[in-house]
Formats: sequence, C-alpha cells, structure tokens
Amino acid sequence: MVKYGYDLDAIFLALAHPARRAMLTRLGRGEATVGELADPLGMSLPAVTKHLKVMERARLISRSRSAQWRPCRLETVPLEAASAWIEEQRQIWEGRLDRLGDYLETLDGGEGQSNDR
Repeated sequence: MVKYGYDLDAIFLALAHPARRAMLTRLGRGEATVGELADPLGMSLPAVTKHLKVMERARLISRSRSAQWRPCRLETVPLEAASAWIEEQRQIWEGRLDRLGDYLETLDGGEGQSNDR
C-alpha cells in the first residue's frame, strides 16, 4: 500500500463541508482574502476564519502576509494525495467487481446466451 505524506483524515474532513469546498474552488482561480472568500458564501469573517483553520491543518491552503492582508493560496499536493488514494481504491474495487463478474459467468454456464437467441 502506498504511504501518503499527508493526513488523509484531515483532508477528507476539510473536504466534507460544502463551504470549504466552495472556498477551495475559489482559491483554484487564484489567491483570495478572507473577505473575498466570505462574500459569495454570505458568511461572517469569524466563520470563514474557522473554516480556513480546518483547511490549514489539512495543508490544503497556505496564508501569507502582505501588509495588513493575509491572502490565502490553494496547495494542490494534499489534493493529489487524496486523489491518489481514491484512485487506488477505485482500482481495487474494479478488480473485485471484475472477478465477481467472471465468477457469476461461470455459475451461469452460458444459459444467458441461449436465451438471447
């Protein structure tokens, strides 16, 4: 099994909330301030800040300091780790379903083909 350098639980927890996903989508277009992230969601700045802390703990975002502004930036590497885990699981389950399909065909004994003719 592949070892991921990121806490997948923290990543999936951060992705579990629709407001955080919306913020990550917005950050995918470029840096944004807390106010810019709050406006389309109709959330208070303290509420957005709490969501940002969850995403920072998951290392999905980083924040820099520019004078009094603290712009947020999307960090894609943790998303890539989550995507790799999901892809690994997809391959495992596709293999299992393929084996199940093969097994069911052996049980069928070709009866399905004779009924189609």
